[in-house]
Amino acid sequence: MKLAPLAASAALVLALPTAAQAQSAEDKAPPRIEAALTLGSLGAGPEFTFRPSPYLGLRASAGFLSVNHTFGVNDIDYRGGLRLASYGGTIDLYPFRKGLRLSAGLRVNRNKVRLTATPNGPVSVGQLTFTPDQIGTLSGTVTVADLAPTFTLGYHTGKARGLTFAIDGGVMLQGTPRVNDLTANGTLAADPTFQAQLADEQTQVNAKIDQYKVYPILQVSIGYGF
Repeated sequence: MKLAPLAASAALVLALPTAAQAQSAEDKAPPRIEAALTLGSLGAGPEFTFRPSPYLGLRASAGFLSVNHTFGVNDIDYRGGLRLASYGGTIDLYPFRKGLRLSAGLRVNRNKVRLTATPNGPVSVGQLTFTPDQIGTLSGTVTVADLAPTFTLGYHTGKARGLTFAIDGGVMLQGTPRVNDLTANGTLAADPTFQAQLADEQTQVNAKIDQYKVYPILQVSIGYGF
């Protein structure tokens, strides 16, 4: 009778309960807390994570940042001062207990863009052409929906203690951006004809920014797990 196969089988049988107990202990690991700094397209700010189990994480974060961007509508160049300001919560699912994570959340979205344009030559406002003195400075504010769902796919180092790193990419569904207060302060600011063309200009600006309903998310986080 061959003893080697029997010994190997016996060792495997004896090892199964130990492996099962180790797996059970890992699944019942105590809750973890992590504090991090996050930076990316949502801005820079704090992030806090609570991991009640290896498969589940609950995150709260906030992002703030100011950047400038220029875009053109007809022959007017608008300077957009983007102020990022949002905060919210995210549910993370870790199908393999660490590493890959699938996330969905909801953010209070206070992102705004302050538009300004000061032409230095005759330009079209709406369908008519006006001089710089007649126009003065055009200004308005772009706003989005107050609440915005987020969906991301990411990777987290998954360390139980110490320094951690994470990266997440996805989208924020912020609704249709709209500017509803485009104004001018030139000599024709109160002229009915100019006001009608200004309303048409606002419609054209809204058509230009309509493509930004989906806001891209790319965030990196460096934190410490406790």
